[in-house]
Amino acid sequence: AIYISLLMTYACMSNFMTHYKEEVVLWMNTVGPYHNRQETYKYFSLPFCVGTKKTISHYHETLGEALQGVELEFSGLDIKFKDEVMQTTYCEIELDKAKRDAFVYAIKNHYWYQMYIDDLPIWGIVGEADENGEDHYLWTYKKLEIGFNGNRIVDVNLTSEGKVKLVPNTRIAMSYSVKWKKSDVKFEDRFDKYLDPSFFQHRIHWFSIFNSFMMVIFLVGLVSMILMRTLRKDYARYSKEEEMDDMDRDLGDEYGWKQVHGDVFRPSSHPMIFSSLIGSGCQIFSVSFIVIVVAMVEDLYTERGSMLSTAIFVYAATSPVNGYFGGSLYAKQGGRRWIKQMFIGAFLIPAMVCGTAFFINFIAMYYHASRAIPFGTMVAVCCICLFVILPLNLVGTILGRNLSGQPNFPCRVNAVPRPIPEKKCWKWKCIVCLFCRYFIFTSFWAYKIYYVYGFMMLVLVILCIVTVCVTIVCTYFLLNAEDYRWQWTSFLSAASTAVYVYMYSFYYYFFKTKMYGLFQTSFYFGYMAVFSTSLGIMCGAVGYVGTSAFVRKIYTNVKID
Repeated sequence: AIYISLLMTYACMSNFMTHYKEEVVLWMNTVGPYHNRQETYKYFSLPFCVGTKKTISHYHETLGEALQGVELEFSGLDIKFKDEVMQTTYCEIELDKAKRDAFVYAIKNHYWYQMYIDDLPIWGIVGEADENGEDHYLWTYKKLEIGFNGNRIVDVNLTSEGKVKLVPNTRIAMSYSVKWKKSDVKFEDRFDKYLDPSFFQHRIHWFSIFNSFMMVIFLVGLVSMILMRTLRKDYARYSKEEEMDDMDRDLGDEYGWKQVHGDVFRPSSHPMIFSSLIGSGCQIFSVSFIVIVVAMVEDLYTERGSMLSTAIFVYAATSPVNGYFGGSLYAKQGGRRWIKQMFIGAFLIPAMVCGTAFFINFIAMYYHASRAIPFGTMVAVCCICLFVILPLNLVGTILGRNLSGQPNFPCRVNAVPRPIPEKKCWKWKCIVCLFCRYFIFTSFWAYKIYYVYGFMMLVLVILCIVTVCVTIVCTYFLLNAEDYRWQWTSFLSAASTAVYVYMYSFYYYFFKTKMYGLFQTSFYFGYMAVFSTSLGIMCGAVGYVGTSAFVRKIYTNVKID
């Protein structure tokens, strides 16, 4: 028994010593202007020096990290778990004129750098200028304080000290120290300090949620009440007309949505493009819903690039949704060139995203920024499109055409289209948007981590409900005016949300940020255009699906000769 207890004590001590002396890597990520979050460069693009340690464990970069411009480089600092380090000089910078000019430029543009310890981000400032802006100083001492709970790192803080004036032809010593302290923070809660809890501490945000819910309930109730009363009157009038003889019906004043029953299910104009947009919109909605649910369960913000990697994987996996809805709709509208429609639907969103990304990539390469996408990553994305998205889209298209591709409309389509009355001004498109704009913008374009995915799910549901209600009202007015071209109207009235979001992005850029420069401007407006377009396609598809169910319902319940 004594022997066994000694062995167990030795095993426990060995395990403790392994953790005690385990290597802790300080990764240097990027450096760049504070006001331009996306304009980032490699940390050692500035003439910083490297520590003395050379050998470390291997690092694997994910697809999401590569696309987000994560450029982890080893700092060369020797850090071990629970092993405190007093202030130690790890290298010296030979400050010639070129290096001084590089540091001065960085200080004038408020350059910040980012580091990682055990996946916890740390931010520090390069230096500062005096009040007159004539003398510039470099912070040379990195004071690290690391909190641990058991054998896990749960907190990291950086204090920059050692302000040294930049004078040409001098030597600047760079130093660091490491202090370890016990912490009560649980490992699963260690990212809470990076979040923005103040967003929900103010009553106005809770009031906004409550106000949104009340508005949705009021809107749904109002639309339901108006349409039910109006449709009830329409059904009563149409039933009365059925009892009339032919002469009275000819002398009567027939009008309303029933008059276009022979044309309301006529194929839309440009059915190939329309069905591809609907299929892509349904896929975007599926991706948004699944990614938000996964983010709510897994806390994806705690790992670098995990959100983008998850979105790419889910988008590729949901490609059959695109093919199913797009292919079945195209078949119902009598389309015969289904292979071409499948290619358009499969590559509509990837072509838009990749085209914008590759255009911005040329600007990033010109600036030598870390946002430049490596060639291998480009090849990987193209392979995903060709060998994953396209085959899955083909499977969905075949299933959609065979399972729900037959036209089963409640009304027969006339051979000759009915003349459309002259348009009226009140029939034009409606604009609807309900979105938690500011917090999402600051999370993506500023130094904040978005984490309230439950709120985003709530907003997504509210957005879909409002979109469907408004498009149904617009479509009813359109059909009542005897204009049967409701497909594109329902899509565009819902997709007009994108115009509002993109207009708000201009306001946010010029009045809420201090961004500047060609790189940041092209990056911001390029990807905001992609986001707004994707949002518009999603809302358009949701509006069309809801309106299609409404149109089918009202024409099923009316007697038609």
